[in-house]
Amino acid sequence: MDTALSTALDTAPNITPTAGAAGLTALAAHPGPPWGGGPPPFLPAVGAAMFLVIALLIGLGVFLLSRRGGGRRPPWASAPEPPEAGARRVLADRFAAGDIGVDEFMERAGALNWVPGEDSGAKR
Repeated sequence: MDTALSTALDTAPNITPTAGAAGLTALAAHPGPPWGGGPPPFLPAVGAAMFLVIALLIGLGVFLLSRRGGGRRPPWASAPEPPEAGARRVLADRFAAGDIGVDEFMERAGALNWVPGEDSGAKR
């Protein structure tokens, strides 16, 4: 920065009639932003913000497309529990509480095609 411009910038708040004319002349001789001919200092922040906005929009689009599957489970969700599992749990709880005897427990377990003590969900 040349001395006339720096003098004009330093004295700009305290403009007097003689310094004001010199300051305005110096500023008119150097038009443009005060950071020179390069990009403005906030430009990288604008680029980073736009990148984040675009990344969020793409992520939102992927999320919404995966959710509109029409009743299908997403691939990361566990398999649903079979309906017999709830009945087996209730039967085991009633037997443990003493509400039913061994014969009735075995009869009802047979109706559910369940052999107590076997883990039917284990994969070999």
